[in-house]
Amino acid sequence: MLRLSKLTDYAVVVLARLGSEGGVQTAPGLAAGTHIAEPTVAKVLKILAHHDLVEGQRGARGGYRLTRPLAAMPLSEVIAAIEGPVALTACVDNGIGTCEAESVCAVRGRWDPVNRAIRDALAGITIADLAGPPKRAAAPTSFPTAHAAE
Repeated sequence: MLRLSKLTDYAVVVLARLGSEGGVQTAPGLAAGTHIAEPTVAKVLKILAHHDLVEGQRGARGGYRLTRPLAAMPLSEVIAAIEGPVALTACVDNGIGTCEAESVCAVRGRWDPVNRAIRDALAGITIADLAGPPKRAAAPTSFPTAHAAE
């Protein structure tokens, strides 16, 4: 199963909160607003700052703010910041020498297009897409009943 860690989920939640509040937010304030433990929020912010997704501001009015709007922040970038590069198998993206069966592997290099498609799909979704209100499902279409013909 392909699954992201809770830390990645928390990063998206923290970014969404930063985007909705605007300006500079403190780690304790973000923790209170997201109901995520403050040490976890601080850890997420440190990672996000290291990858230039947020920036820290020191001083009495210090805290963290976004480096760009959420609409310009692809989900793939957040995942890569927290999890590392998206790679379905160890040999994807030049993982040469990481598998003992590499020299005889029948599918060597075949995972690359699959991995690229997943990365492209994740790059097409922004944090703004996830932070906005949930999209409503389309209303079901009604089908004529047997009585409609009568």
